[in-house]
Amino acid sequence: MGLALRVREAFGRHPQLAAVWGRYASSGTGSRLVMEEVLQALRTSGLPDEQIPARYHRIAVLIAALIAAEAGVSTLTPEEYEQGMELFRVAVLGADPGRFPALAHFARDIRPLGVDRRAAFEEILAVQLAHIEAAARPSRSA
Repeated sequence: MGLALRVREAFGRHPQLAAVWGRYASSGTGSRLVMEEVLQALRTSGLPDEQIPARYHRIAVLIAALIAAEAGVSTLTPEEYEQGMELFRVAVLGADPGRFPALAHFARDIRPLGVDRRAAFEEILAVQLAHIEAAARPSRSA
C-alpha cells in the first residue's frame, strides 16, 4: 500500500506523466524499481511463484488505471471542472424517477468521481491486497 501511495503522490505532482506511465509502465529505471518492489513483496507474501505474475499484473493495471484517471481529472481547468460538476448535478439530481428509479433514489448520496479520490484509491487497492493475502494463506500453512 505504501508504495502505491508514493507512486500516486509522485504522479500527482506530474500528472502529464501518468498517462505515459499507464502505457509504458516498465520502460524506465523507476518503473522497474516499482516492479521489483511489488514482485519482492508478492514473493515474501507466501504466494506460490506461479501465481505471482498474474497477481502482479492485476496490481499494476489497477494502480495505473487509478492514477491515470486521477491525472486526467487534475489537468482540467477550473472552468472545465465546474462545468463537469454542473453536468453531474443536473444528470444525477435531475434524474427522472420513472426512468432511473435507483439513481433518483440515491441521487443525494452519489458523489462525483473527483470527490475523495485518495480514500477510493486506498479502499480499492486494499481489496486487491486482501485477495492476495487470502490466496497466500494456504501456501503459508503448507
